[in-house]
Amino acid sequence: MLPNYFTVKKQGEHEIIIQKSRFIAHIQRVETEEAAQQFIQEIKKKHWNANHNCSAYLIGEHNQIQKANDDGEPSGTAGVPILEVLKKRDLKDTVVVVTRYFGGIKLGAGGLIRAYGKSTTEGLNAVGVVERKLMTVVHIEADYSWLGKLENELRSSVYQLKEIHYSDLIEIEVYVEDSEVETFTEWIIDMTNGQATILQGEKLYLEVDMPPK
Repeated sequence: MLPNYFTVKKQGEHEIIIQKSRFIAHIQRVETEEAAQQFIQEIKKKHWNANHNCSAYLIGEHNQIQKANDDGEPSGTAGVPILEVLKKRDLKDTVVVVTRYFGGIKLGAGGLIRAYGKSTTEGLNAVGVVERKLMTVVHIEADYSWLGKLENELRSSVYQLKEIHYSDLIEIEVYVEDSEVETFTEWIIDMTNGQATILQGEKLYLEVDMPPK
């Protein structure tokens, strides 16, 4: 599992007009090539009367799967520009389909490359990009006498509090980045004079919204 990576926030679409042609960017997060192909086919079915449904996707921790399709546009003027935007934004597990309804004005190869690139960029900004950070859920068990100090210190720290359970002991769950687990554990031990039990739980990704580019 990667310590962190960027991907799209959600499924969505965004339309722009360039020289009377409609360019509609459809964006989806996917984890398999099958899911990407299914999404592309869904868009093609929905926009069966469009002139082109051009697409590209990047899938895998190390972008093992990369595909671009011009769908009838001149070679290299549609799918590749879409893919290049995904690479430039360092996105993973993302598929984009740009639907074009021709408006009667030919754009030329350079114009098409710019149009498909712009449609993809604006679509990504509209849908949103997130950074997914791998976290370990660390469990802290301690006597109730430590509740006030632990809660106050944690809430004013860089660490994100997940939940507090109240039973015979207090149990506090905290999201900690993988690289910070050892430092975090030492901090809690020092804070509680070694009177807390600290256990590592599940690993999961937390998502942080990224600003548009």
